Amino acid sequence: MLLSRPLLHAVVFALAVLQALASKIFIAAVYEHAVILPDDTDEPVSPDEALALMNKNMDVLEGAIKEAAQQGAHIIVTPEDGIYGWRFTRETIYPYLEDIPDPVVNWIPCSDPTRFAPAPVQERLSCMARNNSIYVVANIGDKKPCNSSDPGCPSDGRYHYNTDVVFDPEGKLVARYHKYNLFLSEDQFNYPKEPEAVTFETPFGKFGIFTCFDILFHEPAVVLVSKLQVDTVLFPTAWMNVLPFLTAVEFHSAWAMGMGVNFLAANTHYTSLSMTGSGIYAPNGARTYYYNMETEDGHLLIAELDSHPRLSPTSPPAVNWSSYASSIERFSPNDHDFGGLIFHDWFTFTELTKLEGNLTVCQKDLCCHLSYKMAGKREDEVYVLGAFDGLHVVEGQYYLQICTLLKCNSTDPNMCGQPVETAQTKFEMFSLSGTFGTNYVFPEVLYSGVQLAPGEFEVLNDGRLISKTRPTKPVVTVTLFGRWYEKD
Repeated sequence: MLLSRPLLHAVVFALAVLQALASKIFIAAVYEHAVILPDDTDEPVSPDEALALMNKNMDVLEGAIKEAAQQGAHIIVTPEDGIYGWRFTRETIYPYLEDIPDPVVNWIPCSDPTRFAPAPVQERLSCMARNNSIYVVANIGDKKPCNSSDPGCPSDGRYHYNTDVVFDPEGKLVARYHKYNLFLSEDQFNYPKEPEAVTFETPFGKFGIFTCFDILFHEPAVVLVSKLQVDTVLFPTAWMNVLPFLTAVEFHSAWAMGMGVNFLAANTHYTSLSMTGSGIYAPNGARTYYYNMETEDGHLLIAELDSHPRLSPTSPPAVNWSSYASSIERFSPNDHDFGGLIFHDWFTFTELTKLEGNLTVCQKDLCCHLSYKMAGKREDEVYVLGAFDGLHVVEGQYYLQICTLLKCNSTDPNMCGQPVETAQTKFEMFSLSGTFGTNYVFPEVLYSGVQLAPGEFEVLNDGRLISKTRPTKPVVTVTLFGRWYEKD
């Protein structure tokens, strides 16, 4: 007997549910997409022209979704701006927007496309999920009418939202998230009146979702993990890499480790704006990642994750980030501390002048301690220990406490803190700690060539970031990146 198409989908989905429940693992995919951009124009294009551009991008995404499903993936995340790009004003973005309903309406656009206003993008995404029996996560634009009785209503009578949507393997809309923390260049969008904490349940854990710049703020990022206890965070992003601490793969891997969750980060690929760096991260390190500034290719990543990472025997222990550093006396006082800028923040530095040693550097209430041993001291490379304790105020206002072992851009001390991607100095060991006033600290180790170090370092429960094995590659930075949300 032949099964009807809806029944076949139900059977396939049920089998996937049973498999995920039995194994307590799932297979995740992210796709870094080289977005086809619209022409730069001051005049809105027609809805048909907008849809044609979006269909070109969705053609590429559909190929990645099919490949991921064929390799057994249960869910795939695609990037922020991955369907229409950027280069928009408020007027020119409008033809690309659709009205996205609240998921409580229980809607499958693929099988019921005319239930609401025309929504060809949602219909196609729904069909991609349904036809491939996979959760599909995408970033599109939502439009909502408003009127003069609403004091926040824009003059054109509508709200525009940078929006993530999730369709389940039956094609049903199960999540909608409006980005709350907009970046500087997102004048085409509004932010919702209140931050949204969006979660949904799957057979392989509880999922939360937010977008790009949101990761640096308490709401919704910390709320999802600390209060709502999600297992996995979905993260569409258009991340412009900023060395040495905010390179995508480096910071996203560190965030997953610091927060104790799985993290699926799908970045836009556009090297002219330093956009690359996607990954599938677990609390104990990167499962797979991609960073490529050489070509303009998209890239699919697939990896296996624990459905409930907090219950995993490999889940890192709870950390008291200031325990060790607060219990020891300052290492050898420095008579030669000096200042330098890293991404507009004024750090206090002290140089590593010896092959091995113990150093302390302090700024305000933060003292950073380092024990280290170099494999060899090179005359053409300078390393420093740095501390920053203060409010970052450039593209947003957020309070940071940072301890870092950092390679300088050159032997000129004035260049310490400038971007650097390569190094030649290897370390036999390192141990970095700080007197942090926050429990939200993200451990980063970045090797030469923007490479991560999964399995080669660990964080002890007293707050020390230590090398677990002899580092295999030259070090660019070892960093404890702290966010003190209460002082924003």
